[in-house]
Amino acid sequence: MDFWYHGSPAHLNELRSGSTITVHRNLARIFSHKPAVVSINEDGTIKHNGDKEGLLYIIAETVDPSLDIELHPASTMGEGMEWLTKRTLKLEFIEAVGQPDRDDLLTEEDIMELLKLHR
Repeated sequence: MDFWYHGSPAHLNELRSGSTITVHRNLARIFSHKPAVVSINEDGTIKHNGDKEGLLYIIAETVDPSLDIELHPASTMGEGMEWLTKRTLKLEFIEAVGQPDRDDLLTEEDIMELLKLHR
């Protein structure tokens, strides 16, 4: 059984339909900081520009991939990294991740370079 995660700065008990989930715990941790830009390097390192104090959740019920979720149609990440929920799902709080780790943050130069690459 895969574990599904959601990251958010908000205190939640359930996740609305249309929300993003992932099987990648670290990616959910990054999402918890509400970044506008996320970059995943070839070595799997994730950098971002989020600035919120994050909270990490696990989906607290069985997720049927054929019924409950769909691939995020506008994702710029690798296939299968980002999914959208099709129904409300129960959440269980795992941990407060606090402020983003400095080593995970993109600089303004990094962001400008990424924007150039994706034009």
